Amino acid sequence: MDMEKAWYVVHTYSGYENKVKTNLEKRVESMGMEDKIFRVLVPTEEEVETKDGKKRTVTKKVFPGYVLVEMVMTDDSWYVVRNTPGVTGFVGSTGAGSKPTALRPEEADTILKQMGIEIPKIRVDFALRDMVRVTDGPFSNRTGEIIEIYPDRQKVRVLVDIFGRETPVELDFTQVQKLD
Repeated sequence: MDMEKAWYVVHTYSGYENKVKTNLEKRVESMGMEDKIFRVLVPTEEEVETKDGKKRTVTKKVFPGYVLVEMVMTDDSWYVVRNTPGVTGFVGSTGAGSKPTALRPEEADTILKQMGIEIPKIRVDFALRDMVRVTDGPFSNRTGEIIEIYPDRQKVRVLVDIFGRETPVELDFTQVQKLD
């Protein structure tokens, strides 16, 4: 099971997007799911409309009937979202009981940018063959050499010595620190 957080699209009754957002946020809190369900967004954008000779800014829903949820997909988190009042299901489910498909990171970035929410990008100051120390996770305090860099996914592949054998391990940029 993939334990990474990702954005999922949830289908709601039309006009209930904000209610679903509120209900889901309350359920996350009351059921202690803050470590699995992070953000709930109703994709909107500002639009200037002229009515009766007056300009005014209105907030329009970009995808009426849909809410975005940033979460780690587990049986528990899936259950909490699916059973929130107003939710009719996940987009990208292939059938009853099957886990939905997450948005690709670039799709989520596009929607968030459209809403004026920028995803903070971590500047890449790593290079191939750099020696790094792992600062977090099961390989914490081990050192290794960077053999691949994935800037779009904010990850590096590091050769770490595990039981005397060089093993490639994929880590987030935030989990490694360059050695001087």
